[in-house]
Amino acid sequence: MTRLAGAGGAGRRVVLLVGAGHAHVEVLRSFAMKPVPGVDVVLVTMSQFTPYSGMLPGLVAGLYGFDDAHIDAGRLADVAGARFVEGIVIGLDLAAREARCADGSIIGYDVLSLDIGISPAAAAVPGAAEYALPVKPIGGFLSRFDDLLGQVRAGCVCRIALVGGGAGGVELALAVAHRLRLVARGAGKDPGSIDLRLVTRGSRILPALPAGASRRLERHLSSRRVALLCDARVTAVAADHLQIEGRPPLPVEAVLWVTQAAAPVWLRGTGLPLDPLGFIQVDAGLNVRRQSGVFAVGDAVRFGPRDLPKAGVYAVRQGPVLADNLRRALVGDPPRPYRPQRDNLVLISTGSRHAVAVRNGLMVEGDWVWRIKDWLDRRWIARYQNL
Repeated sequence: MTRLAGAGGAGRRVVLLVGAGHAHVEVLRSFAMKPVPGVDVVLVTMSQFTPYSGMLPGLVAGLYGFDDAHIDAGRLADVAGARFVEGIVIGLDLAAREARCADGSIIGYDVLSLDIGISPAAAAVPGAAEYALPVKPIGGFLSRFDDLLGQVRAGCVCRIALVGGGAGGVELALAVAHRLRLVARGAGKDPGSIDLRLVTRGSRILPALPAGASRRLERHLSSRRVALLCDARVTAVAADHLQIEGRPPLPVEAVLWVTQAAAPVWLRGTGLPLDPLGFIQVDAGLNVRRQSGVFAVGDAVRFGPRDLPKAGVYAVRQGPVLADNLRRALVGDPPRPYRPQRDNLVLISTGSRHAVAVRNGLMVEGDWVWRIKDWLDRRWIARYQNL
């Protein structure tokens, strides 16, 4: 067993960042712009390149290339003077202030921050973990999606189901429909031969948004020839079909899984305070409850003051607060509170360069909405690509 630390040296303190999510890239940027003397920063993440979730539909649709939508976390860590460790944390010793990695190495810390993301909840459905392609973690999804495109080109796959009727599922279904039909045309095949279905257990798609938004996106699904199955609870996934409660088996050759999020299983053995669903409980300052010097952000947390949707916009806005609170923790100052907005702007792209915007019950759409979304996304990611 190997014990690692930061850059080392007597009297130096270690800030350990686990995961390279949206908030942690802002922390690295903050420490790059204003280093803290006597402090080593260590970033542990499973991949050098971090995809920006806001640009995932554009990546899937073929509107962006890899470099457009990824942050080089290794380079960002280097600019910040941080140590980059490509690995996976699988356990914590809170008393000893140590993190255990999958390769057996141990990393000590003084201040810890977790930005570890989530996975679609597939474990509760028999066969889903084995046969479905989960959209998260995004890095793993993108490589397997490329394999799926190859199978479509070869004519091996033409019947595809996407399970999940929230904003992420609808946006991904539209992006997939756009890309698959481009691929089919490029391979000299009939785009109409692609049978794509969006399956949701709800009575309508986008249950968190106004009914008008649901109807509008249903029209976009129809125009993309995505068949919608509502009130359809998937009870099992097999290699060649979906089993849906009260319905005959639905023949499929590929299944994309974009259902309700699940927290990482390894958290259950850490001693961290978790809610009944396994998400880390944090207070208003993003400090893990009853754990001094331990912070958590992003989709894997249950924000104490009020429950937040699992949306990347919250992690993006937690970043500056987290960076400040890590500095405060190093000198013993109390954290400042993170105050999430009450109603965030929802931008849903429709496959091509067109998008729908929803906020406070108001709705607009058009190519100009997509251009605004594209500008916002490119502006955000440029902060970390062009230091």
